[in-house]
Amino acid sequence: MSRTVPELRLSDFTGSDPAARARFQDDLFASLRRWGFVILTDHNVPTDLLDRAYQLSADLFQQPEAVKLRGVGNLRGYAPFGKEHARGSQTPDLKEFWQIGREPTREALAVEPLPDNVWPQGLPGFRETFSALYAGLDETGRLLLSALAPSLNLAGDWFESRVRYGPSVLRLLHYPPVPADAPAGAVRSAAHEDINLLTILVAARGAGLQLLDRDGSWVAVETEPGKLIVDSGDMLARLTNGVIPATTHRVVNPDGPNVSRYSMPFFLHPHSDLSLAALPSCRQARTPEPEITAGAFLAQRLREIGLA
Repeated sequence: MSRTVPELRLSDFTGSDPAARARFQDDLFASLRRWGFVILTDHNVPTDLLDRAYQLSADLFQQPEAVKLRGVGNLRGYAPFGKEHARGSQTPDLKEFWQIGREPTREALAVEPLPDNVWPQGLPGFRETFSALYAGLDETGRLLLSALAPSLNLAGDWFESRVRYGPSVLRLLHYPPVPADAPAGAVRSAAHEDINLLTILVAARGAGLQLLDRDGSWVAVETEPGKLIVDSGDMLARLTNGVIPATTHRVVNPDGPNVSRYSMPFFLHPHSDLSLAALPSCRQARTPEPEITAGAFLAQRLREIGLA
C-alpha cells in the first residue's frame, strides 16, 4: 500500500472534460477518506504570487519584535512566539504568526460579524499581495467543496451559500530556529487536528509536516514549492460524521540545520450559524456527535488552544 498522499490536478475539475471532472471528484473523496489529506497541482493560484507572498512573509517576521507587537489584534494581525498551544496541552508551540481574515465589507457583515484586518507598516505591496492570495485560496477551497458535494449526496452548490462570507483565515507562519531554552517536549506545532472545514496549505519553505496514519505511524507530507496541500478539519468531520476524518498532524523540530521554516495555511470556515449536525447521507456511519453551530464550535476550540 502506498504511503504517499495522492496528488490531483485541480485543472481536471475546472476543465471541460466530463470524465476528468468525475474522476477528480471520486479521487478527492477517496483521498480525504483515506488520508484526510490531498496534494493539488495545476491549481488556480499563480506561482509568482506564492513567491511574492513568501518573500513578504519572511520580511514581516524579520522585523523587530517591538514593531511586530504593534500589529496584535483580535484574531487578526500578530500572535507572538509561544502564544498558541495544542488542545489538551499547555506546552506552547514554537512559532509566531500573522492572521489575515475576510475583509468586513457591507455584504459580508450582513452575514458574519467579521473583525477588521490589521496590516503591517513598512512593507510595500503586503496588503495587495495577501489580499490576492486570500482570494485565490478562498476560490480553491470553494472549488474543492463543490467537487466533494456529490459524493455526500449534496447539490454541487450546497456549500457555496454556507461559506461565501465565512470567517476564513489566512495564517502566515514562522517557525524560528528552535531556541536552546525551549520547554521540554516543545515542538514547532504539536499534534492536532484543524478546526475548520478544509485547510489549503501553500507548500512550506522547509520540511517537518507529518500526518498520523491509521496504524499509528507518522508519515512525512512534503511536496515541491508551488503545490497546495489540503487537509480536512474537524468541522467537515462533524458534518460527515467521520466519513471524512480530521487527520492528526504536526510539525516536528528540524533534525538537520536549525533554521527558520515558513508556511501559509488558509483555514476555510463556514458561516458561524451553520449547524454541524451530521449530513443525512452520513448519519449511519456512526453515532453522530451532539449538534453544535460552527460559531460555537470555533469559539470552544479557540479557548482550548489559547487564542480566546
